[in-house]
Amino acid sequence: MTIKHSLLAILAQSPCYGNQLRTEFERRTARIWPVNVGQIYNTLERLERDGYVTRGATDEHGHVMWHITDAGRREADSWLTSATPRADARDDLTAKISLAISLPGVDADALLATELRAATTRLSEATRVHAQEDNPLSALVHLAAVHRANADVQWLQAVQAAAMTVAAKPSAVDMQRPRRGRPKKAVA
Repeated sequence: MTIKHSLLAILAQSPCYGNQLRTEFERRTARIWPVNVGQIYNTLERLERDGYVTRGATDEHGHVMWHITDAGRREADSWLTSATPRADARDDLTAKISLAISLPGVDADALLATELRAATTRLSEATRVHAQEDNPLSALVHLAAVHRANADVQWLQAVQAAAMTVAAKPSAVDMQRPRRGRPKKAVA
């Protein structure tokens, strides 16, 4: 989720000032993604530059009210009606584990055990927080954390089971220098 699109979706409901947008964003995401007000204002300035929002008059408290433009409304509508691209296998944990397993001299078993303990702790904590939540919106957000942590635990367990065959084949760094430039085109 991007802050940009989230702000546009909120502004599509009503003009807001910066701190109000921050509060609405955090409230609607069960405060799992804290954002500082400076990031909100930086994002609003970029949205203004791109023609998605305009600055309005100040309210009686001196807050600058931000308004969504037609282009901003179309952008928010597009975001809210399109599938969200999910990250592929490219994430920090996957990269770290695959490197540890493939590098000679790295205790991949110890790393896997450490990561599995951490993932199990995250799962336990996420499950506890979810069970205590009485706000349906917050419960839904915390349920996602439970499922992500559970997926990490399951994946790490599968890696532990498969690591025996992969770990037997660690490879040294290839000392042959890569060629510069583009590879030659194959002749058909």
